Amino acid sequence: MTHRSEGLELGDTIKALLKARSISMRKLGSLTGIDTATISRIVNGKQQAKPNQLQQFAVHLNVPLESLFQAAGFDVGARREDWHTDIHASIDSIQKVLLSSNLVDHRFTMEHIKKELSKYEQYALTEEGRKIIVEGFHSKIDSVDGAGPFIDQLRDLYALFCQDEITVKKRAIVGSGLLYFILSTDLVPDYVFPFGYLDDAIAVQLVLHRLSKFSDMKSVSE
Repeated sequence: MTHRSEGLELGDTIKALLKARSISMRKLGSLTGIDTATISRIVNGKQQAKPNQLQQFAVHLNVPLESLFQAAGFDVGARREDWHTDIHASIDSIQKVLLSSNLVDHRFTMEHIKKELSKYEQYALTEEGRKIIVEGFHSKIDSVDGAGPFIDQLRDLYALFCQDEITVKKRAIVGSGLLYFILSTDLVPDYVFPFGYLDDAIAVQLVLHRLSKFSDMKSVSE
């Protein structure tokens, strides 16, 4: 398949999703933070979509990330394997450095981050958890002072959390990532530069990865 035909297949997929969900390209641009002109070029096969753009489309169009990667011509199986390999490799290598300096909790593993997120899911659905997110998110963002490329992703998650039409399950997943970021439970202390926000960044990626698996948010009612 050529790059042009791959782009058109992705474009047709996105057009169908936009129509089915009654979302305009401008609205999608607002939700994802991606320029509307860029989305138009991607949809019309004039520009190749980047993986992070596909991830944003998957979250806000409520479609499995794999289907968009496939439409864009990516090797879906290989990418999933690479994603897990890369993120585990990053944890393993950085953990060794931090442990040698006694600056990091020995529990800093992928599984522990997942457990922390799971613990926060139900809490995010309580009034207390919602209040912590709404009242604490912006001050926490300000304290980070824009450090890390995951900040924009956190802003997107916060906007998604505040949407009235979001399902309960998605709100729980999104809220777990926001609570992980806001509350002082970091397995890597924030003052340990430049790795202080590594676990927060990984938590965000885990949340986005889970969100991308939902093909129909309206079917989730629990």
